[in-house]
Amino acid sequence: MEKIVIIINGNGGVGKDTLCDFANAKYKTMNISAITPIKNIALEHGWRGEKDPRSRKFLADLKKTFVDYNDLPCRYLAEKYEEFLKGDCEILFVHIREGEEIDKFKQCVKTRCITLLIRREGILKSWGNSSDDNVEEYNYDYVYRNDKILSEAKSDFLRFLDRILRDK
Repeated sequence: MEKIVIIINGNGGVGKDTLCDFANAKYKTMNISAITPIKNIALEHGWRGEKDPRSRKFLADLKKTFVDYNDLPCRYLAEKYEEFLKGDCEILFVHIREGEEIDKFKQCVKTRCITLLIRREGILKSWGNSSDDNVEEYNYDYVYRNDKILSEAKSDFLRFLDRILRDK
């Protein structure tokens, strides 16, 4: 299988990581996020891992500061992408919230790269920060509705993923 990068996005709580775990059951995957180096810095300075609106805004603001200062999130993703190219993983899932950051990272990618939005009914869509609140504003290549019960979700998502992988 040819290596592929899937930039995955969606509101908090739609099940992105669970879907990535499902994919890992069938394919060799790597799962990274632009917020990881920001979370690591925040953890060193008092953030305790909360996912509430106040914490999400704090992380989004801190990320923007680092984007403006030295582009830490994109540099981190580019390093991880290089690791992916050298390894045996087939799919790299990359979590990025902001449309301009998605476009910036896509410029670093030399393999097939697609964007995927995950939607789920009944999920809070307003977190009080532009990173989370504007995920629907980007023009994604694919949209997956994560609305199946958990016992059906894995096979449904794998069928969806198989169709994506067959598209060229």
